[in-house]
Amino acid sequence: MTSTKLTSFLSEKLEGLKSQGLYNEIDPVEGANGAIITIKGKELINLSSNNYLGLATDERLKKVAIDAVKTYGVGAGAVRTINGTLDLHLKLEEKLAAFKGTEAVISYQSGFNCNMAAISAVMDKNDAILSDELNHASIIDGCRLSKAKIIRVNHSDMDDLRQKAKEAVESGQYNKIMVITDGVFSMDGDVAKLPEIVDIAEEFDLMTYVDDAHGSGVLGKGAGTVKHFGLQDRVDFQMGTLSKAIGVIGGYVAGKQELIDWLKVQSRPFLFSTAVTPADVAASTEAIEILMDSTELQNRLWENSDYLKKGLTQLGFDIGNSETPITPCIIGDEKATQQFSKRLYEEGVYAKSIVFPTVPKGKGRVRNMPTSAHTKEMLDQALTIYEKVGKELGII
Repeated sequence: MTSTKLTSFLSEKLEGLKSQGLYNEIDPVEGANGAIITIKGKELINLSSNNYLGLATDERLKKVAIDAVKTYGVGAGAVRTINGTLDLHLKLEEKLAAFKGTEAVISYQSGFNCNMAAISAVMDKNDAILSDELNHASIIDGCRLSKAKIIRVNHSDMDDLRQKAKEAVESGQYNKIMVITDGVFSMDGDVAKLPEIVDIAEEFDLMTYVDDAHGSGVLGKGAGTVKHFGLQDRVDFQMGTLSKAIGVIGGYVAGKQELIDWLKVQSRPFLFSTAVTPADVAASTEAIEILMDSTELQNRLWENSDYLKKGLTQLGFDIGNSETPITPCIIGDEKATQQFSKRLYEEGVYAKSIVFPTVPKGKGRVRNMPTSAHTKEMLDQALTIYEKVGKELGII
């Protein structure tokens, strides 16, 4: 028999979320997650995917994935430390190290796993972590798992970072101190002040950790935020994902050889989760090779991003201070945000509402993710719909 306590808890909490406009409905996509998607038989312009470069549906990646399945099968068959490490995994890691400009790379099953793995493998209860207040949930959970003292730093506030670094060092309480930040912040699209962060870290002998999930494939000719600033020799941990611009699944940490050696024997997701499938590894490697050979996809992404931003701004939408293709339309009220997203859907645009707890209360928005796969005609159609719905709801 189901526990009455559980039933009561779930009913109360779910109803509470729905009444506040905070309940998230999941919309299954019928077919590929490209520039145009189909949901419940309805074709929609897709502005919610992280598939920045259109690689998730790229024919070159499909081919190598199919070939890998024919040669290696559908699964790796074991964790990496037993016999789940295929030569494909090593090839991917070597390619990623060359791409990121580091000595070595370790790959994981997801970007979330990277932050859970790497932070807790290096930091412990005798350490402290200076963490930007807008860091991704996976960073927050990785920090908590480590049991280190978490010191919240005001978003991209270098004076606050310097002051808190100074206090932490001078307190003498901690064996090690790390500063950790997103490279690109996923809800607002702004870029971390990495040159200043690294300068402060070197001043106080802090370790540096950059989660570049939304910067990899987008900035630095595709190699990410760290390389964009030329800091690959001065950042200790570069975390990246293979699930967004790369178009597949997985994540990785890039850094010095000794760091990677340590993570291979101490990071729990590496030790206790079955390795990424052969098809996904082969497709990821192909994607990295494409990005190393050409910036064509990035160029098209940025053209589309600039075009959409300009159009939304001219219509009167608040798109915040994004410096990347991530383009929020900030509505504010949670229920109004949900209604705005619903009306966009009805008119033919899929732009998912994002509300608390993903963003602070009163900061609800729809987040637009233009990609290299969108055409100008698609973006023009989306802008026409934005104008209609924005005026209808009194947002513009």
